[in-house]
Amino acid sequence: ASQLRQGRFEQAEGGTLFLDEIGDMPQETQTRLLRVLSDGEFYRVGGLEPIKANVRIIAATHQDLEALVREKKFREDLFHRLNVIRIHIPTLAERKEDIPFLAEHFLTKASKEMGEEIKRLNSDTLEFLCNLPWPGNVRQLENTCRWISVMAPSKDVKIEDLPPELLEIKEKNNNVGSDWEKALRSWASKKLANKKLEDSGILLEAVPKFEKIMILSALKQTGGRKREASLLLGWGRNTLTRKIAELGLIEEHLL
Repeated sequence: ASQLRQGRFEQAEGGTLFLDEIGDMPQETQTRLLRVLSDGEFYRVGGLEPIKANVRIIAATHQDLEALVREKKFREDLFHRLNVIRIHIPTLAERKEDIPFLAEHFLTKASKEMGEEIKRLNSDTLEFLCNLPWPGNVRQLENTCRWISVMAPSKDVKIEDLPPELLEIKEKNNNVGSDWEKALRSWASKKLANKKLEDSGILLEAVPKFEKIMILSALKQTGGRKREASLLLGWGRNTLTRKIAELGLIEEHLL
């Protein structure tokens, strides 16, 4: 270093350093960060004297750090150093009740910025938006409202006025639902055709399989968090825990 430059820890002295998307941090940088957190001090680039670090760390990630630790992609010791107070921020799809209020806010904001008439979502359109997965969360909803403000042909926004990519999601979901129902009907018809009256009922076989698939899918969606998975399934957490034990998923659901 040919001149003195303050690094992030030195700039944040006495305050807070926010580390965004820490799950993407390279292994070498993870090691350096762990050393600072463990020793409470760091060296400037080219420096010889350690400098004390009095900094609060807040880290954020969209990834499942526990899974990255199991895959040896994130240091376990660093994970435990950072995992003191965890705050889970639910996805937009997990708080659908917020979508109407956020959409109204973003539509009003967009109309003021662009000098356009405020667009209103009719009830069918609003229900449609509330049932989308929103992988881009609030930012995606905001961009959608900006698109609507410019492109929707009338003040009253109908489903067909929405961006094409959202309508494609609807079509895809409809096809998936239809295929699932067809597959279930076909499976049930074949099973019933081969069953005798004295055999055990088909539901004794079908229901556990169905519950197993739904439980594993919900746990995958929530990164293994049982409380949130139980809410997605419409159960209480105790019910989910009991079902996991009954179906022999105690180890499997962690994979």
